[in-house]
Amino acid sequence: MGKYEIALIGLSVMGQNLSLNIAKNHSIAVYNRTSSKTENFMNNKVKNENIKATYSIEELLDSLEKPRKVMLMIKAGKPVDLVIEELKPHLESGDIIIDGGNSYFEDTNRRNKILAEDGIHYLGVGISGGEYGALHGPSIMPGGDQEAYAEVEKIFEDAAAKTEHGNCVSYLGPNSAGHYVKMVHNGIEYGIMESIAEVYDYMRKVIKLNPEEMSRVFADWNEEFKSYLIEITAEILQRDDLETDEKLIDIILDKAKHKGTGKWSVQSALDLGTAVPTINAGVNARLMSALKVERIENSALFDQPKKAKVNIEKILPKLKSALYLTSLSAYAEGFKLLKAASEEYNYDLNYQEIARIWEDGCIIRSGLLQPIQKAFAENKNLKTLITAPQFRIKLYQDAKNTRDVINTAAESELPLPAVHSALDYFFSLKSKELPANLIQAQRDFFGAHTYQRRDKEGSFHTEWE
Repeated sequence: MGKYEIALIGLSVMGQNLSLNIAKNHSIAVYNRTSSKTENFMNNKVKNENIKATYSIEELLDSLEKPRKVMLMIKAGKPVDLVIEELKPHLESGDIIIDGGNSYFEDTNRRNKILAEDGIHYLGVGISGGEYGALHGPSIMPGGDQEAYAEVEKIFEDAAAKTEHGNCVSYLGPNSAGHYVKMVHNGIEYGIMESIAEVYDYMRKVIKLNPEEMSRVFADWNEEFKSYLIEITAEILQRDDLETDEKLIDIILDKAKHKGTGKWSVQSALDLGTAVPTINAGVNARLMSALKVERIENSALFDQPKKAKVNIEKILPKLKSALYLTSLSAYAEGFKLLKAASEEYNYDLNYQEIARIWEDGCIIRSGLLQPIQKAFAENKNLKTLITAPQFRIKLYQDAKNTRDVINTAAESELPLPAVHSALDYFFSLKSKELPANLIQAQRDFFGAHTYQRRDKEGSFHTEWE
């Protein structure tokens, strides 16, 4: 056979599944640093696909047509730099490296700049959908040199998830635009996952629903939400533990891990002066969950809270409102952060298109994404989703309902950090006045930082002492 169209380095489950996906329509050569992984993949997973196994970088690159296109599906950070250093001596001007991992966007900018000096193109490509999506069609978020993207566009189009509105892939912008959008996608994911977890916690602790009952509620709600994360929540709550007579959810330890992308979203938001409280609450909640031993020790020092008395039939619709409000808040914060980044880093992002490619194949796919697209289609300069006609009236009513959830949760001493943050975010963005005038007076009092006045232009300072 002739030369292969693309190469992939890194045969973890994601790399294997993406290779099999690409091979449905294109020829692909694969390589893994550990040869046994390559052999196992070829022997156990590959059937009639047009996949070539290689066992050295030289063999991998020699098998490719020019310009050579090499995709990395490896752990973000130092491993990416090490593989690039290994590839560089064998590459020529015009060749393309594609980083399909969750790389930090500043690393992508740095690598892009270094490789460009040798005429090598670098694409930072966000891929969402997990193992299933990688095999059957993920949401793909490419950024980098647009001419280089044109060389792999057909491959990505064929591999991506497909909806009635098109394939879930689109060139997003220069440099690190793709990895930045994926980072924010993951930040939104943190916020929504935490909001679902908090509603679940309220259901089990305040209104004492069992997993089967909660599963039915989430499944019913998802007729409207059409959310992948709510869908899998309903399935999770149904699952029995194979070793006991209990539900698996009751056996899993309440100690969540994170890979850093949520934290990066919050850090970048701080750098850009953009508030993302719901996303931040999702990150903080995972950090709090890690304090399992300390939480157990602390709980023994305090009286156990009495649960608020609530009417189940009346509170369930309000819990649904809280989940809607918090989920939409996570999206609103994410798109506001994307807007700030686009302006700061000259990405020229298309927010309607981003919402479109998130419609399928990715973790945060939901029924909210089509009205989000419509909101941006109707108003290219939309500052926040909470003011869009698609959401404004419902959000206001849901905020009223959410207050009752928060009040009864507080009475039960149940933490709802994401729900609280989302409600406060909504209230803050629609507040004509906030108490920052007092903060400015305090800053001027102790540090002569000056303040602005309501009645005239300029900066002013008062001799307070």
